[in-house]
Amino acid sequence: MSTHRRAVEEIRRSYAEIPGDAAPRLAKATSNLFRFRDQGKTAKLSARDLAEVISVDPVAMTAEVQGMTTYEHLVDATLPHGLMPYVVPQLKTITLGGAVTGLGIESTSFRDGLPHESVEELEILTGDGRVIVARDDNEHRDLFRAFPNSYGTLGYALRIRIKLRQVQPYVRLTHVKFTDADKCMLAMQEICDGMEHDGEPVDFVDGVYFGPQEMYITVGRFAERAPYVSDYTGMRIYYQSITQRNRDWLTVRDYLWRWDTDWFWCSRAFGVQQPVVRSLMPRRWMRSDVYRKLVSLDRKYGLTARIDRWRGQPVQESVIQDVETPVERGAEFLEFFHDKVGMTPVWMCPLRSSSRWPLYPLEPGKLYVNFGFWGMVPLPRGQFDGYYNRLIENSVHALDGHKSLYSTSFYAREQFWRLYNGDAYWPVKREYDPSGRLLDLYDKCVRGR
Repeated sequence: MSTHRRAVEEIRRSYAEIPGDAAPRLAKATSNLFRFRDQGKTAKLSARDLAEVISVDPVAMTAEVQGMTTYEHLVDATLPHGLMPYVVPQLKTITLGGAVTGLGIESTSFRDGLPHESVEELEILTGDGRVIVARDDNEHRDLFRAFPNSYGTLGYALRIRIKLRQVQPYVRLTHVKFTDADKCMLAMQEICDGMEHDGEPVDFVDGVYFGPQEMYITVGRFAERAPYVSDYTGMRIYYQSITQRNRDWLTVRDYLWRWDTDWFWCSRAFGVQQPVVRSLMPRRWMRSDVYRKLVSLDRKYGLTARIDRWRGQPVQESVIQDVETPVERGAEFLEFFHDKVGMTPVWMCPLRSSSRWPLYPLEPGKLYVNFGFWGMVPLPRGQFDGYYNRLIENSVHALDGHKSLYSTSFYAREQFWRLYNGDAYWPVKREYDPSGRLLDLYDKCVRGR
């Protein structure tokens, strides 16, 4: 903790020295955001000294973690104690602070909600330069409750105390095929409501949509022993295995990072799923953060756009989003998405929030399904960038759903504040960032400033 306190003093001092006309930005080695923006006049705050696990308490089953610590680092610290965070987002380099302030989700979310719901305490550098300890039971409760989905516009998480849960060494997976989206959504609701499948309790639930007549729900259950374990960190590819077998076994660590090796399925855009390329690719490079850097380079230099023009291909739009709809509207969303966008696969992950969090107002106790889709789609003749993303935004909210803000958004200002609860946001913003030192949520997530 003494090392942590020194790091806190250093970032607070650095923050105070930033000129008033420069927007503060955290200098991070990796990012899982897809809101690329013109940096303009910014000042970087170094976070390199805020990326450690401070302690793990196996008796209390909690961990004290600095805000820029990655989930990969935290999991490596907790698994030797037979523990893991309640919700471990899919990608290794997602940070604890990023998951809390920007939301996260995984296959335990049907029972345990989103990552911030297992947070007990937040130490935050606020917009006005204070260091605040916020909990659900102290005088900074409003900040604690508004921090999720605030994306660094209320402050930066310096330290997080998070609850942990017990694990077993292995996870047994069962992939259940469906040929009808309505039946798939009904089965997902029954599994999540009963927390069981075929008479056995389940610990994990997610799924993949490959098309209107091929989709799968994957249920996972902790196990003390396994007859074998699969390895999807080399030549074999996890998402492809879902269609090839109905039962599988993974170590708990490999289960938590099953999506990271191929960035779900997005590695195919870089040729990494071709056997020859894959055999030559060092395993240390088959990671989501490496692919994300390649995307940044492509955007910076416009390589894909140049190749498309050279080949006479239509202009493509980046469609990278996560959205949620109530489970009973999930089949409607999949029908819309197949007809109007046509991208596959689509990740499906059920979630249920235990209470109301102001800036991402899911109805407590209600089951939603997160649909994740990430790729490029050719634009119809006469349409411009933003065409598909606007269609998706309109559809999601017509179905009583919500959209995560880590990627591009196109909302009008009044619509945005209605959907993301400006009535709750602005009193907290005025209390902890009265001079507007940090961008507000609309400017950061929609205008991309």
